[in-house]
Amino acid sequence: MDVRKLVSPYAITRIDPWLAPYSGEIDLRMDRFKEKRYQLVKNARNLKEFADGYLYFGIHRTENGWAVREWLPGADAAYLTGDFNGWSHDTHPMTRGENGVWEILLEREDALQHGQFIKLWVEKDGKGFERLPAYATKVKSDPRTHVLCAQVWDPAPFPWTDEGYQKKKAPAPLIYEAHIGMATEEERVGTYAEFADLVLPRIQKLGYNTVQLMAIQEHPYYGSFGYQVSNFFAASGWYGEPDGLKYLINKAHGMGLRVLLDVVHSHACPNVGEGLQYQDGTDGQYFLEGGEGRHPAWGTRLFNYRRPEVLHFLLSNLKFWMEEYHFDGFRFDGVTSMIYHDHGLGSAFTDYHMYFNLNTDLDAINYLQLANELIHEVDKNATSVAEDMSGMPGMCLPIEEGGIGFDYRLGMGEPDYWIKLLKDTRDEDWSMGGLWYEMTTRRPQEKVVGYCESHDQALVGDKTLIFRMADAEMYTGMNKDYHSLTMDRAIELHKMIRLLALGCGGNGYLNFMGNEFGHPEWIDFPREGNGWSYKYCRRQWSLVDNPMLKYEWLNDFDEAMIQMAREHGVLEDPQAVSLWVDEERKIISFSRGGLLFLFDFHATYSEQNFFLPCHTTGEGKYQVILSTDEPRFGGTGLVDHGYVYQTEYVANRGTGFYIYAPARTAMVLKKV
Repeated sequence: MDVRKLVSPYAITRIDPWLAPYSGEIDLRMDRFKEKRYQLVKNARNLKEFADGYLYFGIHRTENGWAVREWLPGADAAYLTGDFNGWSHDTHPMTRGENGVWEILLEREDALQHGQFIKLWVEKDGKGFERLPAYATKVKSDPRTHVLCAQVWDPAPFPWTDEGYQKKKAPAPLIYEAHIGMATEEERVGTYAEFADLVLPRIQKLGYNTVQLMAIQEHPYYGSFGYQVSNFFAASGWYGEPDGLKYLINKAHGMGLRVLLDVVHSHACPNVGEGLQYQDGTDGQYFLEGGEGRHPAWGTRLFNYRRPEVLHFLLSNLKFWMEEYHFDGFRFDGVTSMIYHDHGLGSAFTDYHMYFNLNTDLDAINYLQLANELIHEVDKNATSVAEDMSGMPGMCLPIEEGGIGFDYRLGMGEPDYWIKLLKDTRDEDWSMGGLWYEMTTRRPQEKVVGYCESHDQALVGDKTLIFRMADAEMYTGMNKDYHSLTMDRAIELHKMIRLLALGCGGNGYLNFMGNEFGHPEWIDFPREGNGWSYKYCRRQWSLVDNPMLKYEWLNDFDEAMIQMAREHGVLEDPQAVSLWVDEERKIISFSRGGLLFLFDFHATYSEQNFFLPCHTTGEGKYQVILSTDEPRFGGTGLVDHGYVYQTEYVANRGTGFYIYAPARTAMVLKKV
């Protein structure tokens, strides 16, 4: 088949000609998107106006009292109950309106008060049960009954000082991924305020420009890492009050840091009475019914993305976090699980046909398109990142080009590749061509956030990169005066791997909290099996602050690396260009952002006179500006930062210069 003869109205098939045979499928998902969009916004000016559910549903003050509204299409009756009426189940009935929306108007200003506990009493088929309002913005256990309730939350307006911040164009993201609760060194749950005052300054000093916050949406089980959300509009009470989160974001903006929310719209907590499970007494209100609506691996509930009311709920949720809390965008969790009916379980995605068949969930794809359009309507400079391991074509292309509309996708194959390489392959057998391919191969014109290890690798039962390389010596070998083959290798490769991931792994870069300095412990959330201990669910900042330990070296290198990338706009350059890949000598060299990068991964062999091509950066003089071998980073100082290299033309090699490349070191050079 001559794919050039196939014509599509969308640019995606011209950007990636291999998609031409699937033009019909792409046209179908775009037609479905347009139909769904029209269905939703036909009575509104745009998606931004449509996604106002949080301003209508839930608990709100009126001119002379209060209004409480809830969508309960399957309910036979509904009542408002709480400490305001002695928890009566029948004194405050709600009235059913159109489309199953129940409402009660309390026409007294003091009918409800800030901080009071309330719930819904719902009746279905002769049975009654308590439920939390789906749009509740604050939930907490009633201290008298220890039952989770919604709270009437109507505080004084928060004194924001970040006006105009979101008007700034988003830079290439240098993301510091963090979990508020485990960001304290004490064996407990940390707070929003502590993170703002104690951790944000560390992030700013390192040079990251974006903070990505995990586990912010309310979740009843702390050990879920925030991935079993029960209350989608409530900021988690694990870390303090909602104003604490606003304080954190306001302070981050004042420090020049953007803040992304790790949003979970891929599934929901299955708990009955705490989340959306059987909210109106039926199985299929928010979720798909039966087995289709239950994740086979996670045991969670799966949203029905074809139902307009569910789309209204989810889209309103995105706008709420941007408007109410000033988030600058989102990292969407579990996108692969969303867009395939089999949730991508066990699929290798080795063929384009695997993206365009009956297994593909068009309703979920259309929701993600709507979500991205909305996000950028609310804030044109917002950032959206997709956690998709399948490589769905068009994930990060504009919607008008036939794409799904994300700004970036996570380079999820990169950390997996490093695990496999370190676990299964001897250093001397590493393939430089394979490494270069894994770090640089991506969909045409789509941006990737590169990273070398994820928060999942830090969980108990797995190993971080430093732990995988150093193993038991982590406990005995982190004093600066200690040296062994194992420990020296771990320190050297930790720096090199991070620099390679930043230099050529994507158009953004991500680090999980603590990995920048090689945090020594895994993450084990408090659970019955460990006696509900917080010992391994914290970050030991005192280790990196101790000048006697090697953690300082790794942290200082991370800071220098990030600052170098910012100063020279490395990530703004769309793609690294290969200059030389040498399997025998274990060398990779490339150019990006006007800089030259040189890596010698050989364990023992130092190249005395490596000819470094520089046809992409031009003739002139060059000097090393960063090296993993600098003494301040624990190196031996073999790389000369003072020497100026002069280019020359060499027959059969082109323009470049000869340079000494010590074993297991990496360096960055710039033209001077």
